[in-house]
This record gives sequence, C-alpha cells and structure tokens, in this order.
Amino acid sequence: MMDCEIADDGEVYIEDADIIAETTLDDEDLPDCSDEDDEYDEQADFDAGVFALACSPTNPLLVATGGGDDRGFLWKIGQGDWGAELGGHKDTVTSIAFSSDGQFVASGGFDSVVNVWDASGNFKCKLEVPVPDEKMKKKAPPTGGFEWVSWHPTDHVVLAGSNDFSFFGKTNDFSAGMWGLNTGKTICTGSSDLTLRIWSSETGDPIYVVGGHPYHNKGLTCLAITSDSRCALTGSEDGSVKIVNIKTGKVVGTLSPGHSDAVKCIGLSRSPRYGQCPLPLFFPCAATGGKDERLVIWDLERSSPRSICNLESEVTCLTWIGTSRYVAAGCADGDIVIWDALSGDKVKTFRGHSECIESLSVSCNQDFLVSGSASASGDATDSHGTARVFEIAGYR
Repeated sequence: MMDCEIADDGEVYIEDADIIAETTLDDEDLPDCSDEDDEYDEQADFDAGVFALACSPTNPLLVATGGGDDRGFLWKIGQGDWGAELGGHKDTVTSIAFSSDGQFVASGGFDSVVNVWDASGNFKCKLEVPVPDEKMKKKAPPTGGFEWVSWHPTDHVVLAGSNDFSFFGKTNDFSAGMWGLNTGKTICTGSSDLTLRIWSSETGDPIYVVGGHPYHNKGLTCLAITSDSRCALTGSEDGSVKIVNIKTGKVVGTLSPGHSDAVKCIGLSRSPRYGQCPLPLFFPCAATGGKDERLVIWDLERSSPRSICNLESEVTCLTWIGTSRYVAAGCADGDIVIWDALSGDKVKTFRGHSECIESLSVSCNQDFLVSGSASASGDATDSHGTARVFEIAGYR
C-alpha cells in the first residue's frame, strides 16, 4: 500500500508522492508523456468537463472518456504517447461504454448520435434513428439527445436513452447503420415519469409498467440490475429505493430507512457473500448515494441499512472495487472517498479534483480508479475538466 497522511480526525489523505504520472491532452489531442516512472497519479486535462468515462473490461490500461467539448478519447494509463480521438459528435458526449468483451466502445451525445468504435479507436459506424414506419411510429427520433448509452451484458447490442423516453438498440453486424433490437432480450428503463418499464426487445412493447403505490412517488434517478436479471433496484427523487421482480413486474421490497433526499446513484456488489434478495435469491449487497450527503450500504436480506456513511457533500456517483468489500463514492465537492462496506468505516480520501465528480470507473485488474470531473462553472466554453487516475491495488 502507499504511504499516506492520517489527519487528527482519522481521515486518510493521498500524498503528493502517491500521485501517478500526469498526462495532458494537448492541441494534437494526444496525451503528453510524463517524466515520472514509479508511483503516480495520472491526470488528463480536457477543454471542458469530463462527463463520462469507462475502463475497458479486458485491458487494464485502456480508458474511454467523453465531455463537454463534443469529443471522446481513448487513452492508456501510464502511456502518454498513445491516444485516439473519438470524434463525430456535435454536442456534449454524455455517455461512453465498452462492450462486455472489450472489443467495441460506444459514445452517445446530446446531438442524438451514437458512434461505435473498436478498442483501437477505429470508427465502425454511426447508429442512426430509423424513419418510423406504421408499426414503429413510437420510435421517433429523440428530441433532447441521448443521456445514457449501455451495452447488453453478453451481446453486441447497444441501448441508448433520451430525455423524451425513447430507447433504441443495434445488432452486432454494424452494416446498415440502422437501429434494430435483437430478439430474446429484456430491457429495463427508468424515467422521471415515475415508472419502471420492462420491455420486450422482440416487439418493442412494454411487458410491464411499474408505477403507482407501492412504488416511487417521484421520478426515477438511477437503476441497477442483478447479474441473474431477476431483480431491478431503482432509486428516486423521493429518497426511496425499491426492489422489483423483473419476471413478474411486482415490487418485492423497499430499502429503508435510508435517504432523506434524492437518490443520485446505485450500485450492486459483484461478491455473492453479502446476503440474499427478498425473493429469496442469493444476491449481492447494494450501495446508494444521495443528495443528502449519505452513502448507504444495504443488507438486502433484511432490506435495511448495514451502515450509513456521512460525507461532506452530495454523492454524485459510486462504484464497487471489483469483488472486494470496498466501494468508492464521488462527491460534488471533488472528493473521492473509499468505504469499507463491512465495517462502514472511511478508509481513504482522494483529493485533486476541484469540481464535482461526474463519473468513476475501476480498471479490470482493480489496480486503478479513474475519475472524471466537471469544468469549474459547468460551462463547456470557459474552463477545463480533468480525468485522474488513483492507485487502489490495496483495496482489491
């Protein structure tokens, strides 16, 4: 583990010596080499906020980022002489994601465009919204751009969602540049219209619409699906967290007491040892972060908090560190805090960002935590956002 300073209040801070090699994206859009060869905190500066990032699921050094300058980038940790721009957007890149096998990366933006690239940065296709026919009238082009992009966990199928509740998919042939949902898949989407919708990808119609009592009474803000695709956990502006059986469309649990304000993010541990779902099914524990400056670790067997972790600002994003008991929370004040889910103790605070943490991702070997921050004012035209890399091998 790295050396660190322990403050009087027991909080642990990263030292300058822990900071990994610094990388800056210059006018040629490629990172510059750093002179530091040993322990490093790597930083990449961008022309605007970094709103989306993802670590490759197969290459421990490969990272994809997207931001308010309408561009995405592929870059490698510790390899400042390698980089590739993911261009083609005309508005903010809001989401970026690797396919589960690491072969492809998709970027989505407020320009209502999703671009697909291979892991070397070679452009594959632009996913176009189809002209609606009589059967598919409801799949009109999104009016507000895409706010999220995701891949199916096993197939080369891309999903994207917009603020007018549209969603689309793409099969793995990448030939026609047209959208089409693969058969045999079930899709879950949550919305500010207070509903969770469980869709048939074969027909494009909802199988279940979950809403009303005993569900959320304000809009949904976050969603996580268990690895066996049996349960969905949803967070809401009303501060509640619900468990829904995807097979039946029934609300089967409420996690309480927890948040007193909007739930901003939710994540499921990948470890099987933390308890079981109310169905019952063996099921990992969950973490949720809220506007109330709390990170809650949930015991899903009892639908109650295992621990409530109090922070100094709003929790904006979180991620579990592999299959370990540690969860990292990104905050609105730029701090990143690592918590022990078993004890509820804060074990590390990473500082370096000056603005809100927009996204977090962990390298596939759990050696690095990568974070992206907003620009100083949130305006893409007047300030820089950063992506930073922190060493976390001690928290596997």
